[in-house]
Amino acid sequence: MRHGYTTGACATAMTKAALHALVTGEVPKVVTIHLPVGQDATFEVASFVVTDNEVMCETIKDAGDDPDATHKARIQSTVRFVEQRGVHLDGGVGVGRVTKAGLPVAVGEAAINPVPRKMILGVVEEAIEQFQLEQGVEVIISVPDGEEIAKKTLNARLGILGGISILGTRGTVVPFSSSAYMASIVQAISVAKEAGCDHLVITTGGRSEKYAMKQYPNLPEEAFIEMGDFVGFTLKHIARKEIPNVSLVGMMGKFSKVAQGVMMVHSKSAPVSLEFLAAVAKKSGATKEQVEEIVHANTASQVGEIMQQNVAFFEALCRNCCYYSLEHTKGKLSVSTTLYAMNGDLLGKAEHIDKLDEDDWYRG
Repeated sequence: MRHGYTTGACATAMTKAALHALVTGEVPKVVTIHLPVGQDATFEVASFVVTDNEVMCETIKDAGDDPDATHKARIQSTVRFVEQRGVHLDGGVGVGRVTKAGLPVAVGEAAINPVPRKMILGVVEEAIEQFQLEQGVEVIISVPDGEEIAKKTLNARLGILGGISILGTRGTVVPFSSSAYMASIVQAISVAKEAGCDHLVITTGGRSEKYAMKQYPNLPEEAFIEMGDFVGFTLKHIARKEIPNVSLVGMMGKFSKVAQGVMMVHSKSAPVSLEFLAAVAKKSGATKEQVEEIVHANTASQVGEIMQQNVAFFEALCRNCCYYSLEHTKGKLSVSTTLYAMNGDLLGKAEHIDKLDEDDWYRG
């Protein structure tokens, strides 16, 4: 699949183009930069504006075959000379501003992450040396549609307001990469820790998070983290941050996998084991007919429908989720698990489990 380029790479390229135009009086059609991944990349200058004392260059971000919220975003850099020596970098329209601690950018600064910041400063410093510039250089990175694009991201939850972040550690976007999502989980946990949260609620998606927020109405917004499929990764990072209490909230499809010890619950990583669910159902007092029906079910959700009157079955699954979570984090947490049906009906829960109970733990 075709790779693309990060917002950080685009911003760096347009900074190089705008500064070149400011010095030489000619706007380049394309500009090449060196990426952190160790390769060169060439970017087209899609449009520009030149005035007496500044130049704005714009490119259209190409995320390749990755379903990125910023694909085709307009990334702009406006460069001008200033009296104060050095390089002065800030965000303009559509670039978010950090309002919460715990992110790699200080509160009050534009959400331009460390690697893109280093890249941008690097191309300016190269130009200062190449052209023997004696003035200072001001760089403003803007994304005209950034505030609207940011609504499709987790920025507001992380305390990044007013637009998107300028991101990227490699310079390239790998299609369907997990790294960006995992990075957002790490940032969300760091923000929660800095906000003083001692209880986090982790969910697999937006619907389960909605149910979780109703279940835990007194927790602040920072306490709720969408972990997606990365259950084990999220739990380990919470334990590493020494946040003592965690609640898992989700539905049958993914949590039936966690209940059997699967900590990466993407559909391609591990199928639902109907045999495991049938065995838990049998242990929970299901009839012979129900057990047989479960073995031949199509989905975990269908199993939930078969067992909807058997609370002990769902509580057993929830306890198993807690036990495997404790095992995965070496017992450093107090864990609760709640299972919901797709329509929001509560199926079962297990609360405040902080030690392994081998007699109550079904290892299928």
